[in-house]
This record gives sequence, C-alpha cells and structure tokens, in this order.
Amino acid sequence: MSIFSGLGARARGLFADNKGPWGPAGGNGGDEPPSSEGGRGGPWGEPPKRGRRSAIPPPGGNVASLEDFLRRSRARFGDGGGGFPGRPDRSMIMWGLLAFVLLWLLFTSMHRIAPEERGVVTQFGRYNRTLGPGISLTLPSPIERVQKVDIENIRNIDLGSTNTETLMLTGDQNIIDIAYSVRWNIHSPELYLFQLANPEEAIRQVGESAMRAVVSGVSLNDAIGEGRGDIESQVTERMQQILNAYRAGVRIQGVAIKQADPPQTVNDAFKEVSAAQQEAQSYINQARAYALQLTAKAQGEAQAFDRIYEQYRLAPEVTRRRMYYETMERVLANVDKTIVEAPGITPYLPLNQVQRSAPRAEPTP
Repeated sequence: MSIFSGLGARARGLFADNKGPWGPAGGNGGDEPPSSEGGRGGPWGEPPKRGRRSAIPPPGGNVASLEDFLRRSRARFGDGGGGFPGRPDRSMIMWGLLAFVLLWLLFTSMHRIAPEERGVVTQFGRYNRTLGPGISLTLPSPIERVQKVDIENIRNIDLGSTNTETLMLTGDQNIIDIAYSVRWNIHSPELYLFQLANPEEAIRQVGESAMRAVVSGVSLNDAIGEGRGDIESQVTERMQQILNAYRAGVRIQGVAIKQADPPQTVNDAFKEVSAAQQEAQSYINQARAYALQLTAKAQGEAQAFDRIYEQYRLAPEVTRRRMYYETMERVLANVDKTIVEAPGITPYLPLNQVQRSAPRAEPTP
C-alpha cells in the first residue's frame, strides 16, 4: 500500500498547477524544494539540501514561482492563453483560417463556363445538372463538383493505316485494303461522361463494324472508284444510329476514306486495269463530244433550211432563182472553163486567162 500511495502522490504532483521544478510547492511559497516522506526529495529522488534557494528573484525583490515568470513572458509576447513564448496571437490564426475558408468557398462555388463548353455538376458523385455558358454558382466542393466539357471541338479518330493492311470483304467476293477517319464531337456531355466507360474506344469499334457492313454490300469497283461518297454517307448514318442506341452522347460529323486499294500482292495488276479503264473512258468521252458536235451542227443546218423554206413559201420564184445563183456560184468557183449556151455569145470564155491578165490592185499604203 505504501508503494501505491507514493505513486499516487507523485502523479498528483506532476499534474498540479502550482508545482515548481522539483514537485509541488510547499507552504514556503516555493522558495525551497519540499522534502518528501522517507527522506527523498528533489527531481532525482535525492534528499534536498537545506538553505539552498532555486527560485529566480524578480526585480521587485519578491520571489515568484516559475509559473509566474512564464505567465508574464507569455503576456509580453501577446499570448495570454497558454503556450510558449513567441507563439502568434490566437486571433491571427482565426483570421487566417477564416480567409482560407472564404477562398475555398469562392474557388469551389463560382465557375466560369466558356461559350464552347458545358459544365456537368455532380452532387456527391451523382449527376445533378448541366451548366450553360457564363458564370454559375454551385455548392462548395466536395458537395458539388463541376467538370467542364468542350462540345464544339471536332475530334478525329483514324481507323486503318496506310502502312498496315486493313482488309475487308466486298459484295462481289473481293478483298479491299481500306483506311478512313471518323470526325465527331460531343452532343450530350452528361451522357458522354457517365453512359460509356470509354467513349472513344466505342466509337472506334462502331466505326469499324459499320464500315465492314457497308463494304460487304458494294462491289470492288464501287469501293475503289466512284462509290466512295455513297459508302461514306452510309457509314456515317449507320454509326449515328448505333451510337444513339448506346446513348453515347456524341454526334458523327462525317467519315472520310483516305485509302481504298486492292491488297498489296495484286495492287499492281489492279492499277493496270484501272489505267486501261480510264483510257477507255477517255475515248468514250471523246466520241460523245464529237457526236454532240455533229448533232449541234445538223440541228443548225436544219434550222437554216427551215428559215429558207419559209421565205420560199412567201416568194417561190425569187427564192428559186436565188438558190440557183448561189449554187452555180459555188460550183463555178472551182473550175477553169465556163461554157455558156446562148445565141450571139461566144460559147467559150477563157475566164482563167482573163483573170490572170487583169492588173492586180496595188495595196494601199
């Protein structure tokens, strides 16, 4: 029991407010270290020596305890509520903490959304609403969080490569190597963020599936020739239908085929065939152009004959004589001899010699 009572006395002495460096102060005001029962005292358990003073005398001449000295020091440095010398004032800590809270509320509650963006608001991780362009207010984080999504940026995904073969089967049982790209943007940001785990990978797989489905229904000549535009429009429409069913929240802007060639092993032969087809097509185009030219000429002559016929109907004799003169002029213009059968006129006229002997007109300066 004496052991336990001694431990209790020491514990009370440690937590007492009026203790000095050697334990609780006695009735002497802390001037001398108190003696303990059993002849042990002091901080190391040695018997205190009488007549030894351990307190620090202040300027007033009165002896004060160490607690009074520390209390005056704390008051001198602006801390009257406990702590160590040099510790800042509690009011400054409170003002700093208040400023931090205000800044935190400002930066997590006020959001600026650009015209091309939309802000998706989640409340405790669950979708709540979508913010439009402008300045918007929300509850502070982590209650509500805002994720900005650009809905006008046109993104591009390349499918296939010009360096590696991407083979597909056409409708006429031929193989084609095709490379194309898909242009898309975000239509519904909340669906884009929360509906699919990886939207870009989903668009890639849907694009490849749609292209294979469309190519399987066309011939090789259409795929590598004039049918590319139809293939691109069909793939775009099919992709949009599938992604709408998935509720992906994206809009397909278009599909562009960058390469559509036969496999590399037979590509040279197909190029020769294509060159021959282009040459044949050029000959066909030339023939069509010549046919159109002759047709236009014949139509013009027919219209001229119709006009002459109308004049002939109005004055048959005059028109007949004029046609005779014009015809004879065209015929006799290319002959050297002219025979005229008329009474009293020489039947032969050397017109060619007359023309040669006629003096030529001098050119005017």
